[in-house]
Amino acid sequence: MPGHGNHRVRALPSPVPAIALWWCALDASAGERAEDAALLADAEHARAARFGRPELRDRYVTGRALLRRLLGAALGCPPAAVPIVRGTRGRPRIDAPGAPDFNVTHTRERSLVAIGLGARLGVDLEHRERPADSTRLARKFLSSDEQRALHAYAPALRHERFLRWWTCKEAMSKATGDGLAAPFGALTVELEPRFALRDGPAPYVPDAWQLWPVAVPDDYLGTLALWLDATPPAA
Repeated sequence: MPGHGNHRVRALPSPVPAIALWWCALDASAGERAEDAALLADAEHARAARFGRPELRDRYVTGRALLRRLLGAALGCPPAAVPIVRGTRGRPRIDAPGAPDFNVTHTRERSLVAIGLGARLGVDLEHRERPADSTRLARKFLSSDEQRALHAYAPALRHERFLRWWTCKEAMSKATGDGLAAPFGALTVELEPRFALRDGPAPYVPDAWQLWPVAVPDDYLGTLALWLDATPPAA
């Protein structure tokens, strides 16, 4: 991956050689944010305007600009010229033959970006201290086997374990474009000895997926999902 030339972005170790992972800081100075805004397309400005809170709008603008810089470096073109379009089910893609796939996730003031070839990508990022009723959410989003496994953990570990399952399923749903419409409760994911999809309905069948924990900094949890049987991103 070519250099990105921005102090707010740094490369992370990737478990898959063909996939580049980037850690992005979404806080920015007023001058940086003005430069960021100049890179966005009209549709991106329109989406930014729909955020009700200024800090969410600013983070979106910065995150999108950093994504464009990374994609521009990968494609060898100016960031503002990267042809990002809405693909199947609204999932963003690059409108160019042979272009890499990409996915991005953000929480609080950080985002995680994956760019690569050979599979459809999904990433999810959560903070360990995300406020959530993991017991209630587990009944809705975890399979019965996962719920039993969750309760076998010590109470102090259950919230983090739930978030681990959540990042795996959310990353897969972002690769397909299903989002929260994915059949979360019908998917069974193993976390030990390694991340793996054990069971699920098509297209969430075990042989079609690889799941990898991402070594994200600080108090965050990240997961990379590879959908190996997907049609090319331009489809």
